[in-house]
Amino acid sequence: MNEKPVLVAREGQLAGQRWTIDSEEFLIGRGSDCNIVLPERQVSRHHVRITQDNGRYILHDLGSRNGTHLNGNVFEGQIQLQDGDEISIALAVKLVFVGTDATIPLTFEPPTAEGNLQIDEAQRAVIINGKELDPPLSLAQFRLLELLYTGAGAVCSRDDIVEVVWPGTDGLGVSEQAIDALVRRLRDRLAELDEYNYIVTVRGHGFRIDNEPH
Repeated sequence: MNEKPVLVAREGQLAGQRWTIDSEEFLIGRGSDCNIVLPERQVSRHHVRITQDNGRYILHDLGSRNGTHLNGNVFEGQIQLQDGDEISIALAVKLVFVGTDATIPLTFEPPTAEGNLQIDEAQRAVIINGKELDPPLSLAQFRLLELLYTGAGAVCSRDDIVEVVWPGTDGLGVSEQAIDALVRRLRDRLAELDEYNYIVTVRGHGFRIDNEPH
């Protein structure tokens, strides 16, 4: 058993790294004063904080610009962490909370997608029906697909897309037509391997991925 809980990076370049929560206020963000420094543009300087309260560990979102997800759901305010909770920082980094009563797994395997489409975030690769899309997607196309894929069917608003695909712009110069054009180009690229419509338009709300097996 662990005397103190740890956070384990689940995917991407940090996969397998772990950090012990050994201070009463444990900061995660882009700032150099954080306990875990995540040098990603989407991550706020102080993104989230974990505090201790009589043996409980509380996650606080610090009003981060690009948001925090807990177990796939958008999270605001504060909540007590449970063993196995997955914290997604601005959809850029996924950290798993391993509580004091849990055994730390030696490795984390990337989650296996049930659908026909899979992505490899580290390699920026897209695989459909076992075939890799070549040439690779542009950075903007991959950011959009990664946002939808991570959402696992949840609707992503146009504001969500702007923040992830064009970070730091505050939406200036990004028109509705630019978003529609990006979605259309991404659909065309995916259709090179499978004509199935993976990206569904939810009128008045945004877009979601349909990655059900077919």
